[in-house]
Amino acid sequence: MSDTHEETFDPLRGQLQEAAAAFADGPDALEGILLGIVDDVDRAVREPLEIFPVCHHSPASAIAMARRLRQKQPKVVYLELCEDMAPLLTELRNCKLPVALQAFATDVDGFPAEWSPLSVVAPITEASAEYQAIAYALDTPGVELVLVDRSSDHVFQWDARGTQSADPADPDTPPAEEEDALHGDAVGVEIGDVRPRFAELEEHLLCHGRVRHWSEWWHQYVELPLGDSDHDTYRQVMFLIGSLFRRLAPGAPHRVRVDEDRERHMWTRMRRHLAATGTDPADCLYVCGAFHAASRVAEFGVHGTDTFEIGPRSATQWLHGLIPSSHAAIEAQFDLAAGSVSIAATVWAKNVRRTRVEPYRLTGQAGAKKSRAKKTAAALPAPAVPPSDKLTGFLRQPPVLDRLDEAELLGWSVEIVRAARRSGYLASTADAIAVFETSILLAGMRDRARPTPYDFQDAAVTCIEKDSVPGRRDVRRLVETLMGGDRVGQVGYDALPPLARDVHDRLAPLNLKLQQRGVQRALLDIASQPELERCSDVLWMLRHLMPRGAARPIMGERRLGERPIQESWDLALGTHERALIELGYEGVSVEQVLEQRLRRTAYGPHATTATVLEAVEDATSYLRSRRLADELGSRALEVLSAERSVDGAPEVLRRVRRLLAYYRTSEPVLPPWIESFVKTGYAHYCTLLPTAFTDSDATVRQVAAMLGFLFSMESLALSLGCDRTQLELALAQSHPEDPSKTALLWAAQVQLGDLSRADLRAKCDELLGNPLVLPAYPRYLSGFVHALEPVPGLTDFVVEAVSNAFGRLPDPVLLPWLPTLITTLRSGGAELAPLLIRESGRIFPGRLSALDEWVAPWRAQPEPETAHPVRRADGSRGCTLLAAHPAACDALAGLLGCDDTWEAADPVPPGAALAGRFPDTAVALEVLLAGA
Repeated sequence: MSDTHEETFDPLRGQLQEAAAAFADGPDALEGILLGIVDDVDRAVREPLEIFPVCHHSPASAIAMARRLRQKQPKVVYLELCEDMAPLLTELRNCKLPVALQAFATDVDGFPAEWSPLSVVAPITEASAEYQAIAYALDTPGVELVLVDRSSDHVFQWDARGTQSADPADPDTPPAEEEDALHGDAVGVEIGDVRPRFAELEEHLLCHGRVRHWSEWWHQYVELPLGDSDHDTYRQVMFLIGSLFRRLAPGAPHRVRVDEDRERHMWTRMRRHLAATGTDPADCLYVCGAFHAASRVAEFGVHGTDTFEIGPRSATQWLHGLIPSSHAAIEAQFDLAAGSVSIAATVWAKNVRRTRVEPYRLTGQAGAKKSRAKKTAAALPAPAVPPSDKLTGFLRQPPVLDRLDEAELLGWSVEIVRAARRSGYLASTADAIAVFETSILLAGMRDRARPTPYDFQDAAVTCIEKDSVPGRRDVRRLVETLMGGDRVGQVGYDALPPLARDVHDRLAPLNLKLQQRGVQRALLDIASQPELERCSDVLWMLRHLMPRGAARPIMGERRLGERPIQESWDLALGTHERALIELGYEGVSVEQVLEQRLRRTAYGPHATTATVLEAVEDATSYLRSRRLADELGSRALEVLSAERSVDGAPEVLRRVRRLLAYYRTSEPVLPPWIESFVKTGYAHYCTLLPTAFTDSDATVRQVAAMLGFLFSMESLALSLGCDRTQLELALAQSHPEDPSKTALLWAAQVQLGDLSRADLRAKCDELLGNPLVLPAYPRYLSGFVHALEPVPGLTDFVVEAVSNAFGRLPDPVLLPWLPTLITTLRSGGAELAPLLIRESGRIFPGRLSALDEWVAPWRAQPEPETAHPVRRADGSRGCTLLAAHPAACDALAGLLGCDDTWEAADPVPPGAALAGRFPDTAVALEVLLAGA
C-alpha cells in the first residue's frame, strides 16, 4: 500500500484514538477495535474489483445501486446469491413482487434423514438493491450476471459438517439453538444482512437512539442520512457498519471463521470467472452484504493469495422454483419489526420521486413501464480517482433536520381516522388533530425534527385505541395498512411448475380467476355438465394434498362407489399459491404426488393397519386405481400381522366394512388381499382377545371393535377356512375384571349361544339387587352400549337395561353416571346412538296420554321357553319341538329323501319317526332354529 493510501484515513484514525482515550479506562482494546474498523474500510475501498455493500430490503441501498449502475455500467455483476438459483432469475419477469427464489429437496442423499425436506429461500422485493442489479443485468445487452454464493447443497453440507464437528467442550462451538436454526422449514438466505449479532450492542443502540427496535434504529440513523448521500459516502458508511458488527459478533472466532469460509468461496468463484473470461476487474461490480464486504479482501480479493477448495455437491436432487412471498413473511424470516418492510416500500417510492433516480425494472414484469429504446452497454468508464475520506465529515456533521412535511403528516392523520372509523372505532376529526400534534410532540421528545412513520404509529395508537379493539384490526395494524400493507407477491402462469400449470388448465372449465387472492365459489352441476367431473376429481385431490382452506367443499362428498351429482366449493388457490407450487416439486401431476404420499404413509416407520387401510380407501376414492389399492392392501396385511396391540381396532373395523361393502357391489369377486386380510384378522384378533379383556390399556371400545370384526366377518372367514373353535376358545379363556368388559363378554356369549337372554336378564337383576354392586352398575351398562357394535341384536335388551337402571338406581348413583353416558355416546358411540333411539321409539309410546297405560314389553310378555334342548323322560331330545311344527318336519324330510306325508291319524308321524332315527340331526336343527 502506498503512502498516499495510508494517509487517506489518517485524520479519522487520529479522531478515533482521541475518542478511545477519552471514553475508555483501558484504551488499548477499544482503540484496537476502532482502528481495525478503519483498516477494514481502507482495504475495501481500494479493492480493484469494486465492492458494493448493501442491506437487504433497504431503500437507501436500492437508490444507491440504481444510481451507481447508471453511472458505472459494469459488464459483469457478481451477486451474493446461491449459484444454483441463476436459471430462476429470468422467470422474475412473469411474477409480481415480492416473490422468493426457492431450492427444495424431499429425497435427501448425504444428509440426515430427519432434515428432510430441505428448503432454501431468498426473497426479492422491488425496494432491494439485489433486484436493481438483476434487472440491470438481464435487460442490458452484453452484461453478465454471475451468482457466487454457496449452492443450496453446500449450505446444508457446511451445516452438516459444523454439526458433526461440534465439540461441547470447545468454547468456539456454536450453541445448539444456532445450529438448529437451519433445520426448520427453510433456510433464509439473508442477502445483505447487517443486523448486529451482539445483543448488548443492539440494546445500547436502541437505548441511546430512543427507539424501540432495530428496524426503527436503521430507518432513523442509516436510511434517512444515506438517502441523499453520494456514492463514496454510502460505500464507506456501509463498510464502517459492517466492520463494526463483524468485530463485535458473538461466538467469535467460530462465527467469523464461518463467514470467512463463505467469503473465500465467493472470491474463489469470482477469481475463476475473471481468469476464464479475461474480464478487467474495473468493469465488474461485486454486490454483497455489508457484513461480508468488510472482510480481509487483501487475502481474499482478486489479487489475493488465499486458496479455497470447493467440494462437489451431494447426490441430493434439488428442485428450484419461484414462490410468492409477502412483507410479513420477510419480516418473520429476518426478525424485523412488523410493518418495517411496508414502511421501507413507502420510503423507496418517496426516494424515487425525490431523487429522480430512474430505477431498473424487468421488461414485461407486471407494473413495469415499456422500454422506449433498446438499452446498450455504455463505454468503459473513466479511470477511477483515488478514494477520499468521506467518513470524517459524515461522522462529524450534525443530524440533518428535515423540514416538517405538514401535508404528508396531515394526510396520514386524516386517513388513519377514516380507516379507524371503518373498523369500528369512535374516531373523529378531533382525533385526527390529536394524532397530528402528538406525532410532532413524540418526534421532538426523541430529538427528531420530522416525525417518522414509527412516531406516527405510536401517536395513532395513543390517541385512537382507547380500551379495546372493536374490530379485527388494531390501530397498529391499520397504520401498517396505511403505509402500504402486507403486499403479497404472485408467480405468473409461465413461471409456475408443470403441476401447477396442469391444475390451472384442468380447472379452466370452472371459469374462475384461480390466481386471484381470496375465496371464490365454484358451482359444479355434474349431472348436466359431465365434463365437470374431472374438475371434481382434481378438487378432491387438492383438498387431500393442500392446506385447509385452499379447496373446501361446501356441498358434496366423495365416498366409495358413489358418483358426484352436484358440488359446491370455496377455492383459495391464489392465496395458497406457495403450497401449490411446492406440490410441483414432488411430481408433474397431482395424481403422481398423491400416489407418492400414499405410499410414503403406508411404508413409513409409524404406519399402522388403520392408516394403511385409509391409504387404500383414498387410492380407490381419489385415484380409482385398483393396482395401487391392491399393493397398499397387501401392505395392510403385513402391518396387521406385525401388530401386537389393539389400539387401532375401531378404525380397522370401520374401514374394512366400508371396503368390503364397496368391493361386493362393484367387483365380481373380492380382491385376494382383502380375503387374506379377513382370514388373517380373524385369527389375529382371536389370539389377542383374552389379553385385551384383561389389559388395562385396552379400552372397552377397542375390545368391542375386535368382537365386531370377529362376528361381522365370521361368515366370510369361515368360508375361507377359518375355524369357529378359535373364537369359542378365545372367549372361554377371557376372564375380565372390569365391569364394562364383563358386560361385553356376556353379550358375546349371547351371540355364540352360550348364554340365553333369560340368563343375561337374571344377571342384570342380580346386579341391581346387590347394594354393593350398585355403584358399578353404570359401568356394566356402558359395556352393554358398546356391545351394540359386535351384537346389534341386543339393542332391545340394552334399552331394557337402561330403562331398568333409570327406574331402580338411586339418585346418588344415577345422576353422576348420566354425563358419562352422554360423553360415551358422543365420543365413542356416535354410530350406536341411532340404534338406541330407533329402538326406543319403537318400544315407548309416542303420545304422552298413552304413557299412563303403557306397560314395558319385557314385563307384559311371559318369559320365553329356554333355548336349551329339551330332554324328555325317555332320553330323546327335540321331539316335542318337532311335533309342534309338522311343516318344518315335512320340509326337512323331503330334503333328506323321505316322500311320506304327514297324517294326523298316524300314532307316530313320519317326521317324528325320522327324527327318532336321527336324533343328532334334530338337535342340530333345534339349535339353528333357536339361534334364529
